[in-house]
Amino acid sequence: MTEMSDAEQKVQYYTTPDAIEKAEDGTFTFKGTVSEPGQEPKQVTLEGFEKVMFAIGRHANTKTLGLDKAGVDMDSRGQILVDEYQNTSAERVYAVGDVCGKALLTPVAIAAGRHLSHRIFNGEPDRKLNYKNIPTVVFSHPPIGTVGLTQEEAEEKYGAENIKIYESKFTNMYFAMTTRKPKTYMKLICMGPEEQIVGLHVLGVGS
Repeated sequence: MTEMSDAEQKVQYYTTPDAIEKAEDGTFTFKGTVSEPGQEPKQVTLEGFEKVMFAIGRHANTKTLGLDKAGVDMDSRGQILVDEYQNTSAERVYAVGDVCGKALLTPVAIAAGRHLSHRIFNGEPDRKLNYKNIPTVVFSHPPIGTVGLTQEEAEEKYGAENIKIYESKFTNMYFAMTTRKPKTYMKLICMGPEEQIVGLHVLGVGS
């Protein structure tokens, strides 16, 4: 949030959108509820926006596929339910990728498809994709990259006394010659006497 503020991006904290209205001049007005910890909720109105971008996620487009007639089970969001081998509830019907609602990333879908192909066509019955430790990125400004456990998850799983944290904050070489010098932040989460890396989190260009 500090880097966003330094880049003159106004961040509205603790705010839930209630409505977006279009004014007569074509601009948009945002209305929301601010719920700061320890304070009574209050209404906020922000005016004069030329564009509005919704980042509300997506859902599986499976309604018209007739999967129920094939005996394929789905959840309430239309995502196909599969086991660890990509098997659906219908025999010899498989599903991979975003439609399964798990790790919605293109490389993950490709990898899952390859493992499934090897299992079905190459005589490797135990072949499956390991969904643990899949790197992900948030394309924000600055971007955020993460893989593995958070500090809280690691402490809960292994015990706080077995976790060691390394943190670093520095200026990326990309900005060595620029006037504004955004910071890059890195956090390394290690476990045990050998300090096995169980989590890595990066905020900054190149994440």
